[in-house]
Amino acid sequence: MALIPKQTALIFPGQGSQELGMGAALSAAYPVARQAFEQADDWLGLPLSRIAWEGPEAELNETINTQPALMVHSVAALLVFQQIYPDFRPAYLAGHSMGELSALVAGEAMAYEDALRLVRRRGELMKRAGDLNPGGMAAIIGLDIPTLEHACSQASTPDEIVQVANDNCPGQVVISGARPALERAVQLAQQAKARKAVILAISIAAHSPLMNHAQQDFTLAVDAAPVAAPSIPIIANVTARPMRTPQEIRSDLQAQLTSRVRWTESVQEMVSQGVNTFIELGSGSVLCGLIKRIDRQVRCLSLGSPADIDALSASS
Repeated sequence: MALIPKQTALIFPGQGSQELGMGAALSAAYPVARQAFEQADDWLGLPLSRIAWEGPEAELNETINTQPALMVHSVAALLVFQQIYPDFRPAYLAGHSMGELSALVAGEAMAYEDALRLVRRRGELMKRAGDLNPGGMAAIIGLDIPTLEHACSQASTPDEIVQVANDNCPGQVVISGARPALERAVQLAQQAKARKAVILAISIAAHSPLMNHAQQDFTLAVDAAPVAAPSIPIIANVTARPMRTPQEIRSDLQAQLTSRVRWTESVQEMVSQGVNTFIELGSGSVLCGLIKRIDRQVRCLSLGSPADIDALSASS
């Protein structure tokens, strides 16, 4: 099945997709991918390549390293894709949470170096917010959004808030917030017959009010970063609508820290506009797994290794 640009969207993973060795085989096979990692090491003054490829895993899983490592792998895969398909212009771009910054690079709305520095700053500020005001996140399987919103509302107090953080796909939702409220929401989800409700091994309450500690500094960082109008529409995490101006991009990036990632709606928006093929650029295939649950009629291809590139070439 040939790749048709106007029916294709490029998508970029966020935190949770990382794995040791990410990008190593791609960099060994393609000089343009290796250069992306080498540039990142140089710009950040950090052995990010070593952390991504060799670990230790605990170091890679620190959010200050995870977020830039994921971006570098995504950009490396993007550069290889562009080398193979130099004239390919997809209909849309989208990224899950911090993956939106990778999408901005693909859409020429931000230069790679600027986006990488911003995503590193994002990770630093989120870690600091988690240290200052620890919270948590929980994965809920088998409940719809209205039911979970009701559970979160019941579990929250003025001082302890929990809310829907990631609407990943129908039946798979992540909630986030203050630990006591989170625990109450998990109990309510279990009472509502969730197939699974488990608190994740993470102390950062991403996409919740607990990130307010990071908000002011991140707002300043986004305001200071050079942002241009994208060459390709980018679907916003917060609104699930196309972003076409620098102001729309800044507003979405700034709102992201405390707002829900509307991934289900984002994918549905692209499908409604004629997209039937998604290419996930970077580490793993988490987004492809979600997309299969959102719409079984579309196809999703992962592109993060030489084997993936061979498979893509064979399928197109």
